[in-house]
Amino acid sequence: MQQLTGADYGSIFMERGNTFSHVAALVIYDPSSAPGGKVRFKDILAHFDRRLHRHPIFRRRLIAAPLGIDRPYWFEDPEIDVEFHIRHIALPHPGDWRQLMIQVARLHARPLDRSRPLWELYVVEGLDGIPGLPPGCFAMVFKFHHASVDGMAFLHLIEALHSAASDRDPPEEAVRTVYADRQPSTLDLAVHTVSHLAGRAVSLAKFSGAILGKVAGIGKEMLVQRLNPEQGTGHDEPIALPAIHRAPVTRFNHEISRHRVVDAVGLPLAAIKALRLKVPGVSINDIFLAVTGGALRKYLALKNELPARSLTALMPISLRTSGKGGGNDVSGVAVSLCSDIADPIDRLKGAHVASRRAIHDADLLGRDTTKKLVDVAPSFIGEFIMRHVLLPQLNTAVSNLRGPEATLYVAGARMMRFYPVSMPADYSGLNHTAVSYGDHLWVGIVACQAMLPDPAVYAQCFRDAFNETLAAAGLPRVDEPAFTNEPATGAAKIPARAATRSPARRKPAPKKSGGPALRQTG
Repeated sequence: MQQLTGADYGSIFMERGNTFSHVAALVIYDPSSAPGGKVRFKDILAHFDRRLHRHPIFRRRLIAAPLGIDRPYWFEDPEIDVEFHIRHIALPHPGDWRQLMIQVARLHARPLDRSRPLWELYVVEGLDGIPGLPPGCFAMVFKFHHASVDGMAFLHLIEALHSAASDRDPPEEAVRTVYADRQPSTLDLAVHTVSHLAGRAVSLAKFSGAILGKVAGIGKEMLVQRLNPEQGTGHDEPIALPAIHRAPVTRFNHEISRHRVVDAVGLPLAAIKALRLKVPGVSINDIFLAVTGGALRKYLALKNELPARSLTALMPISLRTSGKGGGNDVSGVAVSLCSDIADPIDRLKGAHVASRRAIHDADLLGRDTTKKLVDVAPSFIGEFIMRHVLLPQLNTAVSNLRGPEATLYVAGARMMRFYPVSMPADYSGLNHTAVSYGDHLWVGIVACQAMLPDPAVYAQCFRDAFNETLAAAGLPRVDEPAFTNEPATGAAKIPARAATRSPARRKPAPKKSGGPALRQTG
């Protein structure tokens, strides 16, 4: 039994109203690489059954502290009800991109059952009408509660659930040993809770002293800099306390509804790398920030709602040295998206400066300061910081993660695309998350439906913003199908005839006995 950290519990207390604190990924597979060129649902079940026991996350469920006076605990069940957590659904004909996005949005709008381990996996068949994908592809939607994983832990978990070869795993003969928790009594929970509360009180006193010492040190350096500007302080930039600015209010800065919308874009990494050479010093993350700022500028201008001041995004900063382990080991900073800058290259340079400045500010007190504070302080302090300090600085969230470097397989089927689907929240109802895989940076866009009723329009704004940045740098534009329709490295090449054929004319793939097309089972 393990108590949630302050950062983990933050995902629990954020889960109010229509805000659900789970993260997901839409992953698309080509079964033609599997033995016999097909994958059945039972093959997928067998694949995961051989892996789920390796990680305690799949057995963990929540147990509340007595009277709710402290953070809850993770309790490890000895059994996993695989057929409850892994479900099988199908798209209706023709199985096109819009239908897939609607289905993912519906799945993402449902809360996880807190009485069970906090994860779900949906196998989605019938992807027969998506350009750039061969008929017969299937998708999987991985869904985990944010209290159990952060971005890097989520990616590591997904990678661990896959194999590096197209051959199916041989049956395991070894006996599985699972170490589960004993069901705690009320007295056990009370003793643990009292002990944890007392320990955190001592830790809070020590932490407060350390923070006061850092603030005093920063103040001393600022004074030296002010009195002796020619002496310098050893820093690249002048010392200043991190600024807190209220973000302009947009359509995304209200309470969210219960409905979600999802769309996605694929940015070719070759074009991104070429852009970096044209604008020296910028990172892939800077480009992602600038393109997001350009997309929001375009979209809000279409709505006659573009603020004069730049929009601001939450940019997570991982504190992990590796992706192993669960829980949340992440911090975050507010960074300008430079949406008030019309020129794409100037916006990119501005995003570079803004992100550098935001990280510099975070380093003044320590990147992990907020994480440490919410871990030792009473829960209401963390909630106050989130709702009254951080959220007023934000319009959206922008997260960029390095994905798997090798081609991955499930039951022999090749992973072709990896779209992250993160969480919108009250007063920050639009989320952008990107993961690199193969030749693309796959961008997942998820929002409250009332705030973004036309996700396809916004996705096109994102594509246009990227192309305008390429053009401003003297690079050729990237046309469809490279954004959403091109498979990752190692995927089967689609014949030109099939790639250019209109999806509306494509006939559904024939249903073969024992193939991937099965009846809905969950």
